[in-house]
Amino acid sequence: MKQYLRQIPPVHELQKDERFKDIQAKFELTSLQATKFVQQEIDDLRQQLLEGQAVVSPSDLNFATLIFANMEKKAGIWSEDRLMRVINGTGTVLHTNLGRSRLSERAVEHVTKAARSYSNLEYRVAEGTRGSRHDIIEDLLKEATGAEAAMVVNNNAAAVFLILSALAKNKEVIVSRGQLVEIGGSFRVSSIMEESGARLVEVGTTNKTHLFDYENALNEETAMIMKVHTSNFLMVGFTETVETRELAALKKNNDGVVFYEDLGSGALYDFKKHGIGDEPVVREVIQSGVDIVSFSGDKLLGGPQAGIIAGKKVFIDQLKKHQLARVLRVDKLTFAALEETLKAYLAGEEAIMELPTVRDVVCPLETIKQRAENFIAEMNGETHEYSIELQESTSQIGGGTMPGVALPTYMAAVSHTQFSAQELAEKLRSCRPAVIARIQNDQVCLDFRTIDPIELPVVVNSFLGISEV
Repeated sequence: MKQYLRQIPPVHELQKDERFKDIQAKFELTSLQATKFVQQEIDDLRQQLLEGQAVVSPSDLNFATLIFANMEKKAGIWSEDRLMRVINGTGTVLHTNLGRSRLSERAVEHVTKAARSYSNLEYRVAEGTRGSRHDIIEDLLKEATGAEAAMVVNNNAAAVFLILSALAKNKEVIVSRGQLVEIGGSFRVSSIMEESGARLVEVGTTNKTHLFDYENALNEETAMIMKVHTSNFLMVGFTETVETRELAALKKNNDGVVFYEDLGSGALYDFKKHGIGDEPVVREVIQSGVDIVSFSGDKLLGGPQAGIIAGKKVFIDQLKKHQLARVLRVDKLTFAALEETLKAYLAGEEAIMELPTVRDVVCPLETIKQRAENFIAEMNGETHEYSIELQESTSQIGGGTMPGVALPTYMAAVSHTQFSAQELAEKLRSCRPAVIARIQNDQVCLDFRTIDPIELPVVVNSFLGISEV
């Protein structure tokens, strides 16, 4: 194949071809980008010929056509969003792989506004002096949690690391063995404690820890009693844990010891009044007497990824001054999204229900059923290539939150006349936006807890597009 190297057209010749201009216009490429793609294809073709690969038939040496075909494919891949919109048909509200919480419309608007302009992120407008980003939403966090002070870092793992590093480095931290959990991404409490420089002191057993276990472990080297909310697993049966109020009372009798509770999911809304789980409400935990708590912003709170730290001012002030606070700080977009999310909690029940996470978790069963029935009716009115059944099922909250809690739901279980469930699911994922569904009993199942009514036409069109192929 080496004899054909001279027949590869040069870049300047290809740039004059109408196909070059058409591809550039189609994908809105700059001249530099389009030229780069052409050059890459020429280089690839030359290498293949040198290695003796039969890239084309010798009887049909239309290298320009081959180059432009490959250029168009590469430009299409390059132009597509890496971070793309998907439709969540799994029913898992806090789906970690799909980005966890969706933001409210108010939060989205505020993020857009903050992204488009300069802001007072670290500037006191009234005084005309430098400010602190810690001040941006601290008042909202204090009001929402009942804490004396609060701050924000980039996620709850960072919050844990900062708290341990700043308040317990080279000192002992007492933790129940039953709370030494591992969450997604192999994040282990014991490992993060080791990295922070704090020394782990395990007490109790896997299934039972008593107050006297903590009492016996206390000594002059103890810096902290740490309670970890086991967000991602549920232990039942012959078990016992020590309540927050009991540990708070123990801490009062031991000056110099910090009582810290990692709440993980961090609920500001009481889901228990809907009969959903037994997640502690942050305000109630703080009122129980803890010194400091931390929790996620993008789980039950329903906001952006963030780690929120709240508690007594003396400890929060220490954290704000620590060198890691700068390493772990968040940007203006996170503050913008979090601001509107917190304002919703402070505005009352009606505003809280505008938060997609809270709204979807407590969504009435009849509402979900109606959405599924609407989908089935529209599909049956457009095509006969699918067999669709309304099925009762359960949804998960996800994100390591409320394990064991199953939310009653309705699904549309779809079968195709030609494609298997696996093939149909793959084709749905290739749509734009991609539709992500469950596969159960050789059917593609859509849980309408996490599919908004405004997304229904998009989902229907995705199925119809497949049926027309």
